[in-house]
Amino acid sequence: MIDVNQLRRGTTFLHDGEIYKVTEYSHNKPGRGKATIRVSVRNVRRGTNLQLTFSSGDRVEDIRLDKRNVQYLYDDGQFFVFMDTETYEQPHVPHAVFGDDAQWLRENMELELLFYESEVLDYNLPLNVELEVVDAERAIAGDTATGATKEVVTETGVKVRTPLFVNVGDVIRVDTRTGAYVTRV
Repeated sequence: MIDVNQLRRGTTFLHDGEIYKVTEYSHNKPGRGKATIRVSVRNVRRGTNLQLTFSSGDRVEDIRLDKRNVQYLYDDGQFFVFMDTETYEQPHVPHAVFGDDAQWLRENMELELLFYESEVLDYNLPLNVELEVVDAERAIAGDTATGATKEVVTETGVKVRTPLFVNVGDVIRVDTRTGAYVTRV
């Protein structure tokens, strides 16, 4: 059990039989009375977001997630298939676990899966991924003085705003948190 004052962003805990991951934390101390701790959380199993409010001194059950480095192999239509880089086991992860972040997965990519009692609950993507551009608008000479950008489509279907000099066949680095162009590789 941990005190709710110790909840910080990224902490995973068990409350009312559900597993939550903290996305935001705020501590409010009114002039009188007990402090309140308000946390925005994501239900790890269902993927829903909600806010919970606790009084100072309340306790929740802390859980530890096991981290395993895995390599993405393929999508079989129902599950994403990974390979544990140490044991060579192949965990199958339902599409619902990744949601919209599935757009960042590409073959042989390495990432971390987070397990709780042999169930995959979460993942840690690399901060940046390198993707090949498969479709790009044509750039017009002279537009560069305004810092113009264009939209390109990558090999995984992700659409990214890039500078005009990026062309089909180029490999670009994209931030997985924001979907923003970082650099051409």
